[in-house]
Amino acid sequence: MSRKYFGTDGIRGRVGEFPITPQFVMSLGYAAGRVLASAEHNAGERSAVLIGKDTRISGYMLESALQAGLIAAGVDVYLAGPIPTPAVAYLTRTLRLQAGIVISASHNPFEDNGIKFFSASGNKLPDSIERAIEAGVEAEIKIESSELLGKARRLDDAVGRYIEFCKGTFPSAMNLRGMKIVVDSAHGATYHIAQHVLHELGAEVIAIGVQPDGKNINDGYGATAPANLQKAVVEHHADLGIALDGDGDRLVMVDSLGVLYDGDQLLYVIARHRREQGKLSGGVIGTLMTNLAFEHAMHSMKIPFLRAKVGDRHVMELLQQQGWQLGGENSGHIICLDKHSTGDGIVSALEVLHALQTNKQNLAEAAGDLQLYPQILINVRVAKGIDCLDHPDVKAAVALAESALDGRGRVLLRPSGTEPLLRVMVEGEDQLLVEQCAQRIADVVRKLASA
Repeated sequence: MSRKYFGTDGIRGRVGEFPITPQFVMSLGYAAGRVLASAEHNAGERSAVLIGKDTRISGYMLESALQAGLIAAGVDVYLAGPIPTPAVAYLTRTLRLQAGIVISASHNPFEDNGIKFFSASGNKLPDSIERAIEAGVEAEIKIESSELLGKARRLDDAVGRYIEFCKGTFPSAMNLRGMKIVVDSAHGATYHIAQHVLHELGAEVIAIGVQPDGKNINDGYGATAPANLQKAVVEHHADLGIALDGDGDRLVMVDSLGVLYDGDQLLYVIARHRREQGKLSGGVIGTLMTNLAFEHAMHSMKIPFLRAKVGDRHVMELLQQQGWQLGGENSGHIICLDKHSTGDGIVSALEVLHALQTNKQNLAEAAGDLQLYPQILINVRVAKGIDCLDHPDVKAAVALAESALDGRGRVLLRPSGTEPLLRVMVEGEDQLLVEQCAQRIADVVRKLASA
């Protein structure tokens, strides 16, 4: 049975359009509650679930709907309020709960929202449980008898617990005194957390993107819109800048000159530092989008490297299969399994800062040896149901591009897992050739999509 509602990162869509409606989300909560309350998953104990959310205005509505469905199924609910996705994973694990649920659409605009689950261990929910939940979504809600209904309570110390956890991943003998850091929280779930973590570790912090109003999440701020961070770092003469996305699991950074560093470059800094310290367990996992220069750098350092399908879920699965600890995506999802059970923007930033402090380097020096190949990514909007990948015209355009690159680059076409887009990526040594190849392929796809 294939998954009907769950994508690569939970269930996501436009608020008010199926399935992101209060009716469906209540049914989802009920179905999840029934699965989690079964003897197979709770060992006969009363089930309890944590719900966290980002700062989207629709989070209030969806939180109430989820809560109603779970309580109707006899599951207790802990409400953490606005809190990062990785904080939900951490708290679910430490509170010994059956699951954690995040209401967020990550880096998407505020009009979108989504639901994703964590298991009791703080990992993404296994496919088998997602399928079991899907199987019950369309069933009639049969409310438990009154004495068996769940209860809801606020987890008032959720933010403080998570701040302490993040600080605990940084070496206790080290601090950030003398560093001036600009941190951009994208008006999202880390707005009341990231700056305090850095400040309590000793840094002078300038915080931007920390005034959420329910509608400005990711709007001109954060990991997907770093221009304001770049400007602020230069204006404040800061040592570096840190940008997180709306739900706090994605990271990009900026050096003192305002130069941007993506996930590949930051993963390189962490991997090289761990290798130098003798603390790199196994190899490193990237994705199909990881820059070819990163792969070559790993090989030159004799670090095993493998590519997963795009999506932190797939990076995690391959890490677990290999028994490795470190992986990530160029978009800024970085996973350090010895620190956390999931990708965490704040924890990843602290890993980079650990490397800088140990080697007494700035960000430009630490990442300078990795010269990324030009990589062009063009997103082409494609209506649902249109399959461009197997079309002869698209295949011919790809073949022509690969011939032009002549083994000195790559072409990758893939559908987005969260939006109605086909992503056209071309990379190689020659910037102009890469741009031309990407544009030609994108033009062919656009023509098909508009026909």
